[in-house]
Amino acid sequence: MSEIPETHRDLFEKKTFGHFVTDDPDGRPQVSPVWVDYDEEAGSMLVNTARGRRKERNVEEGTTVALSMLDPDDPYRYLSVTGTVDAVTTDGAVDHIDELARRYMGVDEYPNHGEESGERVLIRIRPETVRSGGD
Repeated sequence: MSEIPETHRDLFEKKTFGHFVTDDPDGRPQVSPVWVDYDEEAGSMLVNTARGRRKERNVEEGTTVALSMLDPDDPYRYLSVTGTVDAVTTDGAVDHIDELARRYMGVDEYPNHGEESGERVLIRIRPETVRSGGD
């Protein structure tokens, strides 16, 4: 397992959007813009989504995925990660989306609760290859 470098952990504290790459059933890449988070204690990147969305349907434990992020303040500063999905879980997903809504939207609670067709899920990603630039 690789670690996210200290020099780039601040990307998880600002409104940094990620580009999350999974494989569709036919093997073609599928890219989704996502809010992204980092669990320093576990060393995992986190993507929160709703059950039934394409990215959730494309992953299960053991799936290889990729995620890239550009610093919103300096687009030449980036983080690119290839990793393995460690878990797809509902545990803590609702609280987590509220936390992300505070960061990305400046609101106390995610405004779309109850409007989605599936329950919230957390995709935990164990980084294996980490590249960064623009230090």
